[in-house]
Amino acid sequence: MTQLVRDAVRAAIAAALDDAQQHGALPRLPGAEIAVERPQKPEHGDYASSVALRLAGTVKRKPLDVAQAIADSIQTGPLIDAVEVAPPGFINLRLSPHWKREQVNDILADPHAWGSIDIGHGQKLQVEFVSANPTGPLQVGNGRGAVLGDALASVLAAAGYNVEREYYVNDAGTQVRVFAETLHVRYQQHFGRDVEVPAEGYQGRYIVDLAEAIAADVGQQYLQPEGAPPPPSDQPDPLATEGLRRMLDQIRADLGLLGINFDQWFSEASLLSPRDALDGRSVYDTAMARLREGGHVVEKEGAVWFASSSDDDKDNVIVRSSGEPTYFATDIAYHFDKFALRRFDRVINVWGADHQGHVARTKAATAAVAGAANAQAEHGLEMLLYQLVHLRRGGERVRMSKRTGELVTLRELVQEVGPDVTRYFMLERSADAQMDFDLELATSQDPKQNPVSYVQYAHARCASILRTAAAEGLDAPTPESTADVQLLVEPTEIALIDAMLRLPELVELMATKLEPHHLTTYALELAQQFTQFYGACRVVDPSAPDRSRARLKLTRAAQIVLARALGLMGVAAPDEM
Repeated sequence: MTQLVRDAVRAAIAAALDDAQQHGALPRLPGAEIAVERPQKPEHGDYASSVALRLAGTVKRKPLDVAQAIADSIQTGPLIDAVEVAPPGFINLRLSPHWKREQVNDILADPHAWGSIDIGHGQKLQVEFVSANPTGPLQVGNGRGAVLGDALASVLAAAGYNVEREYYVNDAGTQVRVFAETLHVRYQQHFGRDVEVPAEGYQGRYIVDLAEAIAADVGQQYLQPEGAPPPPSDQPDPLATEGLRRMLDQIRADLGLLGINFDQWFSEASLLSPRDALDGRSVYDTAMARLREGGHVVEKEGAVWFASSSDDDKDNVIVRSSGEPTYFATDIAYHFDKFALRRFDRVINVWGADHQGHVARTKAATAAVAGAANAQAEHGLEMLLYQLVHLRRGGERVRMSKRTGELVTLRELVQEVGPDVTRYFMLERSADAQMDFDLELATSQDPKQNPVSYVQYAHARCASILRTAAAEGLDAPTPESTADVQLLVEPTEIALIDAMLRLPELVELMATKLEPHHLTTYALELAQQFTQFYGACRVVDPSAPDRSRARLKLTRAAQIVLARALGLMGVAAPDEM
């Protein structure tokens, strides 16, 4: 587990502030929030604090004077090398170069844990993502949600949370009914019957292929008497069940191309089935009873409504006048299951931006239905919304597949550009920004153009350098080796160490703000910093074996951190390219 350097710097400032008050340099003050951040310009130091600007008004003194009083009490030593005061009242701190160089050994000592922190303290956290209806193949937009959700889950695990990945399978309700009706028609058409797809039915070629594949395997086993309707939704429908099973298998396979796996595939239909743990009632019935007991439902216009107490939301129908539950009703039951039954401390739903209108009501309903059983339900539900993806080739938007004439599927995209490029590109923009996916750039193998190739090439170059060193008989760069990292004094060497030391705080930022897209920028900047070091410093130099061994340690550390950043993205870290 990596300690956050910023926290140690903050503690040093807090101790100095207390010391300044004890010795009369500053008057007694209530507890002050001490903000510490990295300056935008390296010449301003490694960290800076604006605490003096915050306190100046309280103590009725100039910010510069307050900053100087605090700075005079900051203890320099193994971690902090120098403290400076800068207008209008900043405290700038420089870390000890000796301490920085020693961190290379720390990275080598625990390579798999470097960058991992513990702000989660083992809290039970669920990330639910993709959750596309199993009524058709995954589209490119689903791919963005898949990559965001998976990378976020990895980041949160690195931040100390006990993370579970979940796919919510919408295998009940209107869309499944329409899917079943369409599949029955296509299945009958395969055997020559003159039947029409319903107006609201699924029109894609994929469902024709699905019906034909089932027919090829089982023949007429699922064929209904001519003119008979599909079984009603509350009765077994073997053809629909088989169709959904095959669609889910395809979805699993498509996500598998990206290396995405789920801990749980949660069935919506299971919410409607009796459970022994609930005295034979279903999760849905139990959740609806909880809402009624809490006074959160009203009946009007023949329907049952969720009565929101939130100023941000209006009442919503949960049971139609026909007695059929709405999608919102089963969604309430699903979140009741998450918080009240499975007792997650936090739940993060990764949704498309078209679900924006569902956020407030889902949070309100979750608090209402599960708050009594789990206090975390009040504030533990968060949504990460992501915008659309537009494919472009040669500056032109690509809407349809040349092969099928239909929308480009996620599988087609991954097969064209590869899983690593797909994942990296999908993470390049913040979730709330629409993105253009440049297919020409994505298929380029030139590291000067394609950022994925550039980062991976930097990792492969590290591996190549280490192989060359081993062939020349130099010691393997382990923390136990006698190589002296204090020989790393060149500016590009220190700059590379600085870049590596940013990862733990980046993990904290991404986990706190739910912004995994920062990984791509960080990985590229780290690769660029390594390239500058490699261009300026000869690593394997027979005339300077001690310095070579130190630089090999630095190279191995860079390889570790590059691999860690790529791993959090779910992108491969090749040793050869």
